[in-house]
Amino acid sequence: MPLYKTITVDETTNILIWKIEESFEDLSDGIELTDHCQNRVDNMKSDLHRRGFMSVRHLLAIFGYTDHDLYYDDFGKPHLKDGKQISITHSYEFAGVIISDKLVGIDIEKQRDKIVRIAHKFVESEQEFVEQFQEEKVRVLTVIWGAKESLYKLYGTAGLSFEQNIHVTPFNLGMPFTTASLHYKNKISYYDITFLEFEGFTCVYALPI
Repeated sequence: MPLYKTITVDETTNILIWKIEESFEDLSDGIELTDHCQNRVDNMKSDLHRRGFMSVRHLLAIFGYTDHDLYYDDFGKPHLKDGKQISITHSYEFAGVIISDKLVGIDIEKQRDKIVRIAHKFVESEQEFVEQFQEEKVRVLTVIWGAKESLYKLYGTAGLSFEQNIHVTPFNLGMPFTTASLHYKNKISYYDITFLEFEGFTCVYALPI
């Protein structure tokens, strides 16, 4: 069972990360899906997506939940029936789940050169900070993207702009903490951002300050 990493954030917040090495058939063994989720996985064309989906169910099982304890709202945001907060991510061969008493968001991204070409789509207030980096630009941009994706998941509301509504404070790659603010409908909220890097991937998670 390739549980890759366990992170205890605080007394009510925990993260589990899975490295996806098994076949879809092996990952399906012992997992009972709801009809809704079975239909979702049956319609996935990518084997990697299907394996990612099932690995998340194994992470849920480690937390003590089954697929029947999970439901999704109209925005697609996952919720647990016991009221705890949850966020889910998977990217290539990694999947992650964060569960907390607080609102949370998590994202795992592969560090790819492509992010430099699309940076204009999600970077605005961070532009001057990003321009300080050359060799590490992919890593920096991946943290910024992951922070904004985490907050997008946490907030769970349609209409948020990564570029205009979410702003990440400058940070040091050697110190894996920063903050971010979300500006939406005349309200500003602030969040702690933490990131970690492994095997060419970046995991970012967000919690309210």
